[in-house]
Amino acid sequence: MNLEIRLLDVIAVAVYLAGMLGLGAYFARRSSSAETYFVGRRDYSGWVVALSMLGTIISSTTFLALPAAAYVLDWRQLAVNIPVPLLAVVASVIFIPFFRRAGLTSAFEYLGDRFGTPARLYGTVSFVVLQLIRVAQVLFLVSLPLQFLTGAPLPWVIVGGGIFVALYTIAGGMETVVWAGAAQALIMLLGGALCFVFIVTGLPGGLGQVIEVGQADGKFGFGSLDWNIHQRTFWTVFILGIVNWLNIYSGEQTMVQRYVSAGSLREARKATLLFAGIAFPMWTTFFFIGTALYVFFKVIPDPNVARLQPDQVLPYFVLTHMPAGLAGVVIAAVIAAAMSSLDSGVNSIATVLVVDVLKPHVARGRSDAFYLGAARLITGGAILFMTLGALTFSLIKKESMNDVSLIVSSVLGGALTGLYMLGFFTRRVDGFAVNVGLAVSIAFNVYLGLGLLGWLPAAISVKVHSYWVGFLINATFMIVAYGVACVRRPDARDLRGLTVWTPDSAAAKPESR
Repeated sequence: MNLEIRLLDVIAVAVYLAGMLGLGAYFARRSSSAETYFVGRRDYSGWVVALSMLGTIISSTTFLALPAAAYVLDWRQLAVNIPVPLLAVVASVIFIPFFRRAGLTSAFEYLGDRFGTPARLYGTVSFVVLQLIRVAQVLFLVSLPLQFLTGAPLPWVIVGGGIFVALYTIAGGMETVVWAGAAQALIMLLGGALCFVFIVTGLPGGLGQVIEVGQADGKFGFGSLDWNIHQRTFWTVFILGIVNWLNIYSGEQTMVQRYVSAGSLREARKATLLFAGIAFPMWTTFFFIGTALYVFFKVIPDPNVARLQPDQVLPYFVLTHMPAGLAGVVIAAVIAAAMSSLDSGVNSIATVLVVDVLKPHVARGRSDAFYLGAARLITGGAILFMTLGALTFSLIKKESMNDVSLIVSSVLGGALTGLYMLGFFTRRVDGFAVNVGLAVSIAFNVYLGLGLLGWLPAAISVKVHSYWVGFLINATFMIVAYGVACVRRPDARDLRGLTVWTPDSAAAKPESR
C-alpha cells in the first residue's frame, strides 16, 4: 500500500538523517584508538549515559511493536518490564561495581576471570547471535514507516537502512553511539508524545472514550493470573521479564559498555536509575497508544487497516491522520529509536569479538591500529548480517515483532543469566562445575527448541510455552553447576573482586567518588 509522499515529511526526515551523518563524521575524527572506539573516553555524565541507555533499549520495537502488541491483544506483554525499576536498584548496588574494575571493556571479561575461557567464549557467542537477531528485527521494523513514506519496495528500504547505519556508525564508534543515542532518545520522547496527542484528540470522545471502549473490550488486561506454563499468562510474561532484565543488567554488553563509559561509579549508578525511571512510564505510554489506536479504528473504521500487519498500523495512522511535517517528525522519531539500537548493537558486537576473541585467541599482540581496523571491519560485517536478517523477517508471518522478540530472547538466550548469578553470588562454583552445567543446559535447550518446532515425537516432547524456555534453561544450568560444585573440591582461585562475598576493597576505593 503506497501513501501520498508529502514534502514536509520528507524534509523532516532528511534533516534528522543529515544530523546523524554529521555526528558520525565529527566523532570519527576523535575515535583514534580501539579503546575510544569501544568505550569512548570513559568520562560521560550520568544523564548522557541514561539517555544513551534509553536510546539503546527503547528501539523501534518499542515505538512500533509495543503499540502493535496492545492493538492485537492487550497489555500482558508489558508485564515483561515490571521488574525493571527493582532490578535497576539491584544493578546499581551489586552489578555495576563488578564492571567498573580498571580496564574492563567487555562484559565477558568478567566471566573469563571468574570461570575461565569456555564460559567467556560461551557468553560471547550467545551474545553475538542474539544481538544479530535483535538488530535485524529493529531494522525490519523501522523499514515499515519508511516504505510508507517513500513508496519504495520494502527490500530496497531495508538495504538502504543498512547502508545508512554503516555510513555513520563504522567510523565513529562508541562516541557516536553515546551522543547519537542521547539525541535520539529525546527525539523518541517527542515523537511518542505527538502520537499520543493526535490519536486521543482525533476521537470524538477523547481520552475518556479510549478508556471506556478499551475496558469494555478487555484491552487493558494483563492476561490470566493462572499459573500455567502452557499459556501466555501474566506470570509467564513476568517471569520471562525477570530472566531477561537480570541478563540485561548483569551482563548485557550494550548495558555494560554504558556502565564503564560513565565518568565514575556514582555517574553509572545515576544513569541506571534515571534510565529505569524514564523507561517504564515510556513503555506504558506506548501500550496505551496501541490501545488508543484500536479504539480509534473501531470508532472511525478504515478498510485499509485490515490489510496491514499489526506493526504497520501506527505508521499508517501517522502518515494519514497527522499534519505534514509533524508526521515527518514522528517518522524521524521511529528512525531515531531504531538507529540508537542499531548503532549500539553493531558496536557491541565488534567490541566483544575483538576483546574476547581476536585479542586473546586469534590475533594476539597486534598493534592498536590493527584492532581498531578489525573493529570497523567487524562492524561492517555485522551490518551486512543485520540487513540479511531484516529481509528474512519481512517474509515471516507473525503476530507482532514484540512477540517474536520475546520468543527469541527466551529460546536463544541460553544460560547467561545463570552464569552471572552464580558468578556474583557463589564462591563454591568454579569453571569445571560451570562447564558441566553449560553442557547439560545446551543439550536441554536444543531438546526444548526441537519440541517447540514440532520436530520431536509427542511422546518424548515437553509442552511448555516458548516464554518459559529461558527460565527453565537458566534454572537447569544453576542447579547442575551448583550440584557439581557441592560434590567436588573447588579450585583454589583468588576470587577477590569477583563475588559479593569477596570484595576487593583496594580496587573499589578510587570508584567511591
